[in-house]
Amino acid sequence: MKQRLLFLGPPGAGKGTQAQRLAAEQGLLHLSTGDLLRAEVEAGSELGREAKAVMARGELVSDALVLAIVRSRLEGQDGGWLLDGFPRNLAQAEALDALLASLGQSIELVVLMELDDGVLLQRLLSRGRADDNEEVIRHRLEVYREQTSPLIAHYRGLGLLQSVEAAGTVEVIGERIAALLTTQGTDS
Repeated sequence: MKQRLLFLGPPGAGKGTQAQRLAAEQGLLHLSTGDLLRAEVEAGSELGREAKAVMARGELVSDALVLAIVRSRLEGQDGGWLLDGFPRNLAQAEALDALLASLGQSIELVVLMELDDGVLLQRLLSRGRADDNEEVIRHRLEVYREQTSPLIAHYRGLGLLQSVEAAGTVEVIGERIAALLTTQGTDS
């Protein structure tokens, strides 16, 4: 069974929900970059203090800092893990590949959660967030596609990418993902 996983997909596809669910079911370390940054800040670690200073200035945390946090969590990790929300572009993927190679922990499966834009739009609008209006959401989807299409090609080229239809109930989508953990790489 695949134990080192990466989830990709547009905003609203359900990556976080499925990642939490699968990590709990399979005993995987769930690494969500947003959660990791918040945890480091709360812990007051050196990396957390650095991240807090960057965020306080209203800037994005650098790839190097995110990679350092990911490294700190994966060093000595014997069990499986699931990365959710990172990498977001090809440069981050290449840096992550190098980091994982240095740790002897390569990605075994990349799950691409795919969903029709109309369904994504409705899901995101129904969340009721103040900043979620149709124009903003469509822009976020456009940015996602621009940044992620080279990433998808990268992992497809490595033979790691498998797509999952992200429509349906949480349980049905979870079953589709679980099926990939045991079948991917054997005959596909």
